[in-house]
Amino acid sequence: MTVIQRALSQTFTRFFESEKAGGIVLIACTAISLLLANSPFGADYLQFWHVQIAGLSVELWVNDALMAIFFLLIGLELERELYCGELSNLRNALLPILAAAGGIAAPALIHFMLNQGLPSQPGMGIPMATDIAFALGVLALLGKRIPASLKVFLTALAVMDDLGAIVVIALFYTASLSMAYLGGALAVFAILLFMNKRLRILALAPYLVGGALMWFLMLKSGVHATIAGVLLAFAIPYSATEDDAASPSHRLEHILHFPVAFVILPIFALANTGIVIGAGWMEELASPNSMGIVAGLVLGKPIGIMLACLAAVLLGLCRLPLDLSWRHVFGAGILGGIGFTMSIFITNLAFAGSPALVNASKMAILVASLTAGVVGFIWLKLFGQPTAVDTDTATMDFEESHAPGRRMGGES
Repeated sequence: MTVIQRALSQTFTRFFESEKAGGIVLIACTAISLLLANSPFGADYLQFWHVQIAGLSVELWVNDALMAIFFLLIGLELERELYCGELSNLRNALLPILAAAGGIAAPALIHFMLNQGLPSQPGMGIPMATDIAFALGVLALLGKRIPASLKVFLTALAVMDDLGAIVVIALFYTASLSMAYLGGALAVFAILLFMNKRLRILALAPYLVGGALMWFLMLKSGVHATIAGVLLAFAIPYSATEDDAASPSHRLEHILHFPVAFVILPIFALANTGIVIGAGWMEELASPNSMGIVAGLVLGKPIGIMLACLAAVLLGLCRLPLDLSWRHVFGAGILGGIGFTMSIFITNLAFAGSPALVNASKMAILVASLTAGVVGFIWLKLFGQPTAVDTDTATMDFEESHAPGRRMGGES
């Protein structure tokens, strides 16, 4: 076992295993939803998601409330990465951060070039994000045929990718804005931060109650309510010791993994992949919007990620882990084209007033994600064997990159 493999933490291993199994469940739920939507019961199945409960449809409860919990988990994972994961060290963090930036910019640019001035232009955010569950699920199928650090790189890349998507949602997919409610939500966030930083309250309950209030105020503000989940994650106290059971953030992340992977995301898939496959669905894939989504995910992702990494290494900003080569980076870029969850989520926001565009966009996302997953699996199966590295050199490199004083934000 190499040094890099030994360096994989227990938390990351648990996370990877849950994402692998969760990806399988997502595939099953997507297949079930497609079958039901196109069965004799299709109309009743689709109508169920529009039943009103307490002023919101079932679909909106799923997308605005349950997905806020998903975003909370994303925020907790990002917080862990920043404190003691791949993103905690500036040298290690630059590669996935810049890769994520390239993987966001290139797909958005491709979609924009094909849809500039058209009603489908707001969909340029759709091909930006990577689905962690599906991407890591494909890596899990490859087992030991790939380097251990590729899993860490792709996880950090996908987390940063999702952060970029969250920023895009907050900035560009806000239809109307109530400053009073937004101010109230930010005031609650400030109180939670005060409880954390000054009062050092470690009980989870006060933060969860405050988070629920912040979600309600954010929902009323016009900013998408799921942003409250991310803000809550950074308000919850975190211990720098990754596996410290006293860390509220670590405890909550551990609690949320199972329900998010096996309840929330499968329900999201059932609610949002009920796509009616009409007679002209293949012709619709040739529309500018669908082509922008497919080309953005299948071509833009690997091109953007690869070019960003090449530029970073050539400029001397960072270097590849010793057990990775450029063929591994390209394979990770291909898997980055599995958009699914976040892409569907942004589709609902971008085309809220156009059911036809939503349906066509979701079909394009499924086609692109399936293509990226299959091609990425084949590429890494053929070319993804670990690169041989000298153990002593790997040890020195690992110790150097994790030495004190190299943490993000200055001296540790």
